[in-house]
Amino acid sequence: MSPLMFLLMAQVGGGGGGAGGFIQFGVLMVLIFVVIYFMMIRPQKKQQAERERMLSNLKKNDHVLTSGGLYGIVDKVRDKEVVLKLDEKSDLRVRVTRTAIVGIVKDSGAEEKKNEPEQSKK
Repeated sequence: MSPLMFLLMAQVGGGGGGAGGFIQFGVLMVLIFVVIYFMMIRPQKKQQAERERMLSNLKKNDHVLTSGGLYGIVDKVRDKEVVLKLDEKSDLRVRVTRTAIVGIVKDSGAEEKKNEPEQSKK
């Protein structure tokens, strides 16, 4: 049943005393808060803790994806910033903040390596 239905049933069914209505309303509000906590707040905290762990465990030669959509290889890790190697041939490096890193990927050039033989066949 929906919370609105509980509220309506409490108002219609309760004929004796206003204190019982307040207690039912309080219990209903506590139940709503518990549901919101387990559906929204707790998973978000777990996700945030996992992200903090990932950022603190960054090390050299990790393949990462930035929030700007750039794939790179970690070259240097400093306190609040990371130096990424974007292209090994031209030695292109970019300095980004740690918070700009979205995640660690298996291999930043995996898609490019798969597509190279197909392009040479054409």
